[in-house]
Amino acid sequence: MNSKSKAWWLGHSAFRLESPSGKVIYIDPFLTDNPKTPDNLRHPDDVDYILLTHGHEDHVGDTLDIAERTGCQVLAQVELSHLLKKHGLKDDQAIEYNKGGTVHFDDFSVTLVNACHSSSFGGEYAGEAGGLVVSFEDDICFYHMGDTNIFSDLELYGELYEPHVIAIPIGDHYTMGPQEAAMCCEMLGAEIAVPIHYGTFPVLTGTPEEFREFTKEYAETKVVIPKPGDQFLGN
Repeated sequence: MNSKSKAWWLGHSAFRLESPSGKVIYIDPFLTDNPKTPDNLRHPDDVDYILLTHGHEDHVGDTLDIAERTGCQVLAQVELSHLLKKHGLKDDQAIEYNKGGTVHFDDFSVTLVNACHSSSFGGEYAGEAGGLVVSFEDDICFYHMGDTNIFSDLELYGELYEPHVIAIPIGDHYTMGPQEAAMCCEMLGAEIAVPIHYGTFPVLTGTPEEFREFTKEYAETKVVIPKPGDQFLGN
């Protein structure tokens, strides 16, 4: 896949993306307390945007620290954004939106779509969990599914957004496991699937090897299994 857009997996559900013009985007930056994130990647200082799927600690992670240090903008659901501002996020750094909404930037856009999961932050309700469709101007579409199980809307998302790469939770217990995730690949029709949200904690027992085997039964999607810190998209 030829792509000016770039992507790195940082462990758990965290990603670093780079737009064709070089804008640096972090998704769910659970880094300093993430046992899988390499030490040299835990304190980024070159961040333009943070995108959040929902409010749980293993997704919001270091958002407030990174935002204070870098001045980056933080894109989150309305309720979660309000809570982040109560905990120190500056108003001019917060971008609020909601499901079905798209926010446009210079060379990429972000659409918030559905996910079947809960969401809280600091013990307070943080709105509904979501997934993120990140569309770059080089026609690459990266769909981070957030924390979710399988649901029928995914067929519509595959038709509407035609994602090239999906980041898909497989760990079980708090999200779907490998078999449901493999069925999602069939529904979405993406070229590449990157398994996430597994192995970080003992309770997350789903494995990428299981996911790859199930995917062979349901879809033609290629399963890519990067190590934390590995780049898997772009030149």
